[in-house]
Amino acid sequence: MTVVVTGASGHLGINLVRALVADKRPVRVLVHVNHKTLEGLGVEIVQGNVSDIESLNRAFDGADVVYHLAGRISLLKSDWPLVEKVNVLGTRNVIEACRRTGVKRLVHFSSIHALQQEPLDTPVDESRPLVEGRGYPPYDRSKAAGQREVRTAVTEGLDAVIVNPTGVFGPYDYQPSYFGLALLLMANGRMPALINGGFDWVDARDVAQGAMLAEKKAPAGAEYLLSGHWVSMPDIAVAMKEISDAAITGFVCPMPLALFGAPFATAYSRLLKQRAYYTKVSLNALKSNHNISHDKATSEFGYQPRPFKETLRDTLQWYAQNGDIKCHLK
Repeated sequence: MTVVVTGASGHLGINLVRALVADKRPVRVLVHVNHKTLEGLGVEIVQGNVSDIESLNRAFDGADVVYHLAGRISLLKSDWPLVEKVNVLGTRNVIEACRRTGVKRLVHFSSIHALQQEPLDTPVDESRPLVEGRGYPPYDRSKAAGQREVRTAVTEGLDAVIVNPTGVFGPYDYQPSYFGLALLLMANGRMPALINGGFDWVDARDVAQGAMLAEKKAPAGAEYLLSGHWVSMPDIAVAMKEISDAAITGFVCPMPLALFGAPFATAYSRLLKQRAYYTKVSLNALKSNHNISHDKATSEFGYQPRPFKETLRDTLQWYAQNGDIKCHLK
C-alpha cells in the first residue's frame, strides 16, 4: 500500500518518513527543492510542488494514502500571498489530485495556530472555532483556510482526517525550524535574553506516530489535536542547564519590552537577509493557552506524548552529533 508524503524534506516530514519506513510501508515523497535529508531511506522521490497539480497527479498515482505536510511557515504579518499560495491553494490542489488519482485516505496536517486559543483560561480542544479575520497572523489564517478546504472536501465524499500539532521540535531538524533556531542560540550562549512566555511543545516523532494511528483508526472527517507540554522559555533554559553545560543567559525580558523591540529586530533581520524569528507574531504566540488537550487522540487511539525533557535531551544530542552546538550533555 503506497504512501505519499508531501513536505517530506521538512522537519516533521523527515520524522514521518522515517516512521513510515520503520513500519515497512512503501513510501513515495514529493520534494520541491532539497531531498538530501531523505537519501539512504529507500524512498521513491518525485520532484514537484503543491502549486503544480500535474506533479501531484504523478506523485499520487497508484497511492492509497497521502500525508499532506507541505506548508509555508511565516512569522510576519506581511506574508499572506506566500502562505495563501502554499497553505490554502496548495491544499486545494492536493485535494483535487487525491480525487483524480483515487487516493483512499488523506491525512492533512493543519496546526494549533488554526484554532482560536481564547479564552486562555479554558482548555483548547477540537471544538474550538477556526481563526478568521485580519486580526490573526497570515500563517494562522492560512492554516485555518486550508483546514476548511479539507472539511468541505469531506462533506463532498473525500476520506480525510485532520491533525493539529502544537509547537513541533525534536531530532532531524536540519534547516533548522524556528524553535530549533532558538534552541541552538540558547545552547551556544548566543541568546541575549529569555522571553517571559511559552508554548505547548511536542516531539516530532510523537506527532508522526499520532498521525499514523489516525490514518489507520480514525473515521473519515475526524480531527485531532496532537499536543505535548506547555513550557516557558525560562523553564526551557533551566532544563537545558540541567542536562548540558550550556552557558545560557539568566536575564528574562518582560513581554511588553520584547514587543516594543520586535519591529527593530525584524528590520535588522531583513537587512541581513536572515529569517526573522523575533517578531510581534512570534512573541504573541508565546502568550498562548497553557492547556491544549490531546484527550480525544489519547482516548481513541492511545496517543501519548513523551516527557518534554526527554525530547530536549534527544534534540540537543542530535544537534551535537551534527556539530551544531558547542555545549556538552551531562
